Amino acid sequence: MSRHVPSPLRKTARRLLHLLARPMKSDRGRGGVVVHAYRGYGSAKEVFVMGRVFRQPSLGLPFREGSLLRDVIDVVRRLFRWGVKHVEVTLYLNGRQKTVTTDRDGYFDVHLINQPLLPTDRSWHRGELSVIMPSQRTVSSTAEIYVPPAAVDLAVISDIDDTVMYTGVANKLKMMYRLFFKKAHQRTAFPGVAAFYQALFAGLDGQRRRPMLYVSRGPWSIYEVLEEFFQRNGIPVGPILFLREWGLTLQRPLPRRATEHKARLIEQMLGLYSDLPFVLIGDSGQHDPETYARIVHTYPGRIRAIYIRNVNHDASRDDAIARLAKEVAETGCDLILASDSVRMAEHARTHGLISAAGLEAVKTETRRESQLPP
Repeated sequence: MSRHVPSPLRKTARRLLHLLARPMKSDRGRGGVVVHAYRGYGSAKEVFVMGRVFRQPSLGLPFREGSLLRDVIDVVRRLFRWGVKHVEVTLYLNGRQKTVTTDRDGYFDVHLINQPLLPTDRSWHRGELSVIMPSQRTVSSTAEIYVPPAAVDLAVISDIDDTVMYTGVANKLKMMYRLFFKKAHQRTAFPGVAAFYQALFAGLDGQRRRPMLYVSRGPWSIYEVLEEFFQRNGIPVGPILFLREWGLTLQRPLPRRATEHKARLIEQMLGLYSDLPFVLIGDSGQHDPETYARIVHTYPGRIRAIYIRNVNHDASRDDAIARLAKEVAETGCDLILASDSVRMAEHARTHGLISAAGLEAVKTETRRESQLPP
């Protein structure tokens, strides 16, 4: 019996290896200090940029870019990088600047007040980041920052795990197995999700470019993997992935608690985009219905609709969510428990949240993908 790894599996493993090595490419093998900014977000008045300053080992020898050995070594380098604590990071944007200090894991969070206001004729803005090390060496990077254009009429906040994709982002190995080692016809995203989110992003006239904000309890270390997932499945990433730092170290081997992580972020977004109504999307498996219902009562009139994907099909759970839906309905908001994306899209179309073409796209995509094994 041949012991050779089948070609498709070898190709898939190679792709995964290259993805994991990708964040290491920017230093061209030199190692040292790197400033990595995640996508920023904000409004014309203020912006937020998160990221990390870390030190990583050098490549050592001039291995060819794109080679298997180079990717293996880059992945090893990634495993051995560490955060640079207590250094100052400065963000420059639109003639303004703000300096913050990294925490003990090297993470930074910049909140910059825009004066003058950022233009709203485009969605993306580029900021410059600079770190001056104790040795006086300057390390620079850039940050992409999303600001809703003037035409935006709605914001969307969605869970990821069991709402957009089948399996848990908190379980990194399981998620990467589904994403990279399942055959192409075995889906990682729920049928119709991409078309539904594209319809929400575009709005009635196809030109809204609405904020699509994704929340996860997973760690920032899977940021690139999630980006790949969104890209491969045609889901508008738009711009933000809100994750949390688990802070795994030998001294702190357990994740930091994510108490009210989602509710806190939703409240922050409601404050940031105070002139926009919201749509909230989650699943029935955890506490999304209860969390979203509390948000509706705390912020009356701000939530247009709540879509809950039914992933456990438990009668008692369905009854509990039905009771929540009645409570929410008294505030003028609809909570829809749905087993597929079509039901969500039909409600969204009826209430003017998506276009007729968007609904038809969801139906077509759901029919096609529902015929494929998960």
